[in-house]
Amino acid sequence: MYNNTNINLISVLCILTICTIGAQEKLPLLPNGWHVHDTNRPLPKKITPAETHLGAPSDAIVLFNGENFDQWTTKNRDSITWKLSNGFMQVTPRSGSIYTKQSFGDIQLHIEWFVPEEPTKQSQKKGISGIFLMGIYKLQVIDAEENQEYADGTVGAIYGQTPALVNAAKASGKWQSYDVIFTAPVFKNETLVSPAYITVFLNGVLIQNHTEIYGPAAYKTTIPYKAHPEKLPLMLQDHGQPVRFRNIWVRAL
Repeated sequence: MYNNTNINLISVLCILTICTIGAQEKLPLLPNGWHVHDTNRPLPKKITPAETHLGAPSDAIVLFNGENFDQWTTKNRDSITWKLSNGFMQVTPRSGSIYTKQSFGDIQLHIEWFVPEEPTKQSQKKGISGIFLMGIYKLQVIDAEENQEYADGTVGAIYGQTPALVNAAKASGKWQSYDVIFTAPVFKNETLVSPAYITVFLNGVLIQNHTEIYGPAAYKTTIPYKAHPEKLPLMLQDHGQPVRFRNIWVRAL
């Protein structure tokens, strides 16, 4: 049986619950359909982060673990002739760029890269490559010390469009890392509704902050957006230099 104390306690709890619900409904309604500080909103999924920043979290798709090219192919689906050694892949100059077998839209990307020391090479001819989001939108990879030719072609640039906020690159001959948040463009009835955006950290330093991408990468010109699928492969560029890559993973967003 309930005594008066229990009945009073239950009454108080009911009143508090009703008050909480009422107070919550008075909070602003967000565009996504939830109230601000909504206690009914599902909590974020818990995942296991890596022990160090070098590893992939538990929900990542590992694109390269240093052992094989299983997640990669070429434009013509031929065998890959890039070198595989000591946990990294290395561009074989003029052998062709490589593409992921999987296609992606909005992603978080981690990739590490290495520009070899080549004293005889200078500017745009030293350690150049690129990471092409969706195979179209280029994040520049290049030696940071020698390339002073044009700002939107330097390390961390959205090629031909937007230079990095700062140059946070290490010297050639050292491993560097990009951490990228990429938002794919949106098309409706072949018309651009929203452009692509990109945020980039180079060696842990913010160098692109939700930067709008104006269209596909191009040399000495601009190319307008053209409607394409919601998901496309990533591409690592062969630009004639023996650039290395390792520890590549993505998270679909």
